[in-house]
Amino acid sequence: MDSERDTQPAKIEYLKVRNFRALKDVEFKQLTPLTVLLGPNGSGKTTVFDVFAFLSECFESGLRRAWDKRGRAKELKTRGGDGPVTIEIKYREPGYPLITYHLAVDEKDGAPVVVEEWLRWKRGSHGQPFRFLDYKEGIGRAVSGELPDKEDQRVEVPLNSPDLLAVNALGQFADHPRVSALRNFITGWYVSYLSADSTREQPESGPAERLSKSGDNLANVIQNLSERHPDRLERIFEVLRQRVPRVERILSETMPDGRLLLQIKDAPFSHPVLARFASDGTLKMLAYLVLLYDPAPPPFVGIEEPENFLHPRLLPELAEECRGATERTQLLATTHSPFFLNALRPEEVRVLWRDENGYTQVRRSADLPGVKEFVAEGALLGHLWMEGQLGVGDPLTNYGAPTRPLGGRS
Repeated sequence: MDSERDTQPAKIEYLKVRNFRALKDVEFKQLTPLTVLLGPNGSGKTTVFDVFAFLSECFESGLRRAWDKRGRAKELKTRGGDGPVTIEIKYREPGYPLITYHLAVDEKDGAPVVVEEWLRWKRGSHGQPFRFLDYKEGIGRAVSGELPDKEDQRVEVPLNSPDLLAVNALGQFADHPRVSALRNFITGWYVSYLSADSTREQPESGPAERLSKSGDNLANVIQNLSERHPDRLERIFEVLRQRVPRVERILSETMPDGRLLLQIKDAPFSHPVLARFASDGTLKMLAYLVLLYDPAPPPFVGIEEPENFLHPRLLPELAEECRGATERTQLLATTHSPFFLNALRPEEVRVLWRDENGYTQVRRSADLPGVKEFVAEGALLGHLWMEGQLGVGDPLTNYGAPTRPLGGRS
C-alpha cells in the first residue's frame, strides 16, 4: 500500500458547485480520469474550468486575490442566487477512504470571507462520516495524525484572518498529513491557458521542470528535458514526428545574451527555423506533448479547447495522448471539436447547456437516450453531436435540455 501511495496521485471523483456565475447548482458525479466538457458557446464549459482555476489560485495566491480577480461578489456570484459560493470535491488518495472537501465563500463589507470549510471522511465500511477539519470565518478545529478518527482529540487553531483557508494554513504542518496531502494536491494542479504566441518567447536560459500555464517557458522545459530526461525528450520528438511528419528535431540553445532560442529542424532543410517563424499548430502540439509526457506530471491537468490551431485530423490522436496521460494524472478538457470527440467514450463526456432560467445544467453523454446504443453499433460521438443526437449540436438550441436523440440512424 505504501508504494501505491507514493506513486499514484489523488483522483477527483465528484464535484459540486453552487452560486458560481451560471453554475447555480450543478453536480459532476462519477468523474473519469479523462473528462471532457461539451456544449455550445455560453453553456458554462469555461466557467466549470474556472472553478478549478479559482480553487487553485486560492491556494497559490490567496482567496482575496482570486476573488478580486473575478470581479468580487457582484460578478462572481450567481445572479438571482442565494447563499455563498460553494465548491465541494470528493477525492480519493490511493490506499485511503474517500475524502470530501467543502469550501463556502461569501462577501462581507466588500471583502471575501470563508463562511465554512471542512474535510470529512469515513473510516472503514461502518460508522458515520466525521469532519476532521471544521472551520468558520477563521475559527475552528482539526484532528491531527496520519489517520484521524472521531475518537481523537480536536485541537482549536485560530487563523489570523477570516479570508484564510484552513487547509492552506494547517497543511503546511507535518502533524496534519491528510490536510497537507490535500494542500499539495491542489497547489500541484495545472490549469492551462496555453498560447501559441507565448511559446515563441525567448526566455532567459535555465532549465524549468514544468511548463508554465501560458507556455512561455517551453524552451526552458525542453532544456531541462535535454539535460535530465533525454529519453523522455526523444519520445516527445518521436510522437511529434508522427503528428507533424517533416519535423525532425527541436533545439533549445543559449544565445550570447543569456536567452534561450527555440529552433525547429524540419526536412529536407539543413538549417533549423526559429520557433517564432514556426506554425501555431506545430508549437501547440509540441507544448501539449511536453505537458502530457512530463516525467513528474501534475496530479490534475486542465486544458481549454485543445483543438485551437491544430489540424482536425490530429485531434483524435491528441485525445488518445490525453487518455494515455491519465495513467499518471487526471485530465479535464473543454472542446467544440467533433474530431476530438470522435476518440472519446460516452462516459468521458459531459454535455452542458443553459436552461430557460439561464443556469447551467449537465448530463453525461452516456446517460442520454440512445447514445450508448449508437456507439455500441460503431457510431462516433463527434458525428452524433453534429447530427443533433446529443441535443446540443446546434448552438442556436443552446437553451433546453438534451432529452432524446433527434432523428434516427440507419
